[in-house]
Amino acid sequence: MRLRYDIDSLDNRDPELIDRAYRLLARPLERYFRARVRGLERIPPGAGLYVGNHSSALLTPDSFLFGAAVYRRFGLRECPYGLAHEVAMRLPFAHQLIVPLGAVRASHENARRLFARGDKVLVYPGGDVDSMRPYRERNRVVFGGRRGYLRLALREGVPLVPVVPAGSHGTLLILDDLRPLASLLGLDRLLRAKVWPLALSVPWGLTLGPPLVYLPLPVKIWIEVLEPIRFERAGEEAAGDERYLAECAARVEGTMQTALERLDAERRAS
Repeated sequence: MRLRYDIDSLDNRDPELIDRAYRLLARPLERYFRARVRGLERIPPGAGLYVGNHSSALLTPDSFLFGAAVYRRFGLRECPYGLAHEVAMRLPFAHQLIVPLGAVRASHENARRLFARGDKVLVYPGGDVDSMRPYRERNRVVFGGRRGYLRLALREGVPLVPVVPAGSHGTLLILDDLRPLASLLGLDRLLRAKVWPLALSVPWGLTLGPPLVYLPLPVKIWIEVLEPIRFERAGEEAAGDERYLAECAARVEGTMQTALERLDAERRAS
């Protein structure tokens, strides 16, 4: 494994490493989280944008569970490249792990290059405000008004495929996201972070700031791939129409919110 990668390169994904990780980790993780992934038959062929709600701070086990399920059914063909936060991509160890698994620096240009090859891309529009939302908001989709993913889908004319995990935000307890503290510390400028959570995790206990690694609680994680969303309009004009963007955002977030609530109710009742 290389020590440093070009985080804008599309040629870092290592098929042998992905296959080895799948064979070693998929079944243990699925048993540990009693995971279910459904709706894979809804995934359309060709280029597309997977859009997910984000959970579990920096660990995001649902990303690996979803990727393993897609890999089992389709092989590497439909497995997404992940658009990742540059700060997270440059962290030691994380850099060497996620880049060969298919992470590239989050940018519209990198996404366009992947779409041009017929690849799929995974984005979490809510980023830190979603993945580190307080536990009391665990069943909320929090995109924070971010609509760059919609501009990307409209400009490139690709289907948007919602991927909704339920339960994964219980792998640790985020007591509060402490947005005022993040603003006071200037973390938006330094780390592009709008939150700096107060979290309770194993084995660290109470921490200020997101734990880089922790032992996730063995919560039940269910994931559903929803029907692809294709918009009536596409292209640069549609992407620049703020009213239309707001309508599209309401449609996407509303669809995902309804699915999250339903899926969590089914998960808890099972």
